[in-house]
Amino acid sequence: MSPKYTRNTGKSWTSVDVSKLKKLAKLNTPTRVIGLKLGRTENAIRTKASNNAISLKPVNQSPYNRKKATPQKGTHSKGPRRK
Repeated sequence: MSPKYTRNTGKSWTSVDVSKLKKLAKLNTPTRVIGLKLGRTENAIRTKASNNAISLKPVNQSPYNRKKATPQKGTHSKGPRRK
């Protein structure tokens, strides 16, 4: 059974490949998925991106999904409760 993608290992990068890499990187596609779509290894994707100043870091995600904690109305933590 043949894979659903073409293997381009060892082949030269075309300008079409580089533009696809730029597009996928801009869409925050994971490096592994980019490699599968382009038929390249993750290392090849990282190297080509580095050589062409293409950032593979997610641009619209905060690290570890951290959100600022906003206190809910009517709740505080200022001392003991009064009855």
